[in-house]
Amino acid sequence: MNRMKAFVKTGPGADDLAIEQAAVPEPGDRELLIRIKAVGVGIHDSYFLPQTIRYPYVIGIEAAGIVEETGNRVTGFRPGDRVALVSSMHEKGGTWAEFAAVSADSLILPIPDGMSFEQAAAVPVAGNTALKALSALDLKQGDSLFIAGASGAIGTLAIQLATGKGCTVAGSASKPNHPYMKSLGADRTVDYRDPDWKRQILDWKPGGVDAAMAVQPGTSEDALAVVRDGGRLVTVSGDRAEPERGIRFLQIPHKTDVRHELNTMINQIADGKIHVEIEQVYPFSEGLQALRKTQTRHARGKLILTLV
Repeated sequence: MNRMKAFVKTGPGADDLAIEQAAVPEPGDRELLIRIKAVGVGIHDSYFLPQTIRYPYVIGIEAAGIVEETGNRVTGFRPGDRVALVSSMHEKGGTWAEFAAVSADSLILPIPDGMSFEQAAAVPVAGNTALKALSALDLKQGDSLFIAGASGAIGTLAIQLATGKGCTVAGSASKPNHPYMKSLGADRTVDYRDPDWKRQILDWKPGGVDAAMAVQPGTSEDALAVVRDGGRLVTVSGDRAEPERGIRFLQIPHKTDVRHELNTMINQIADGKIHVEIEQVYPFSEGLQALRKTQTRHARGKLILTLV
């Protein structure tokens, strides 16, 4: 068990990626060694890297698998546990591999009985982000929400979470995704390619929506136009817009702890109460193809790599 298959960044160039044999990481006293079974593919997987990176470096931040080994000072987990996790920028490498070392204080979720590793790998990053974005907006029952880029992994969960709070939701996406978004609870859908989409939202909610979530980069400024005076907008991508009309412009509150809510969500997914959309499952060997697909930002839901 000294060597493993892994996708590694071989150098600082954007295309310096390859599948290679790499050393299996040794877990420290406060770390777990996870046998990876499925990987959640994210846009940032090839460039969310530690400042002290040493090449070759295993990429990836999200996965699901089985606890193989625990460090001497780890409590709450034991070998054989099924877990979903985020291992963001760990100096020992990421999750695109047969094994990954994870700090015990990372985001680690027990996988409910009956949930597949592929389903579980789709939850941590998108679920964490959707919950934190909605937390920033502080939605109340009866509020209206517009989601710019609502058909991806984050947006599809946000639709369901917001409607579950008693909110009415509108979302933008390409036309073929509109029936799907409505099936998740969206009351109004618009095509972001349609130059008239803002008027359509304002016809739906005269005066503007109470809150907006800008998921896709470059959507914050347009989303502001459909928010009511004194409303709220949270940007998921981190892009900027000039606040106007008393609208509060919010960033994702990264330090907010939503672990309890995320544990509830993953159990609701296992029970069929929340739907997690997986557009495609790729064999691990096709990881770079999956990465290119997700970087187009046109994936519906989540892309997953599976290790057998």
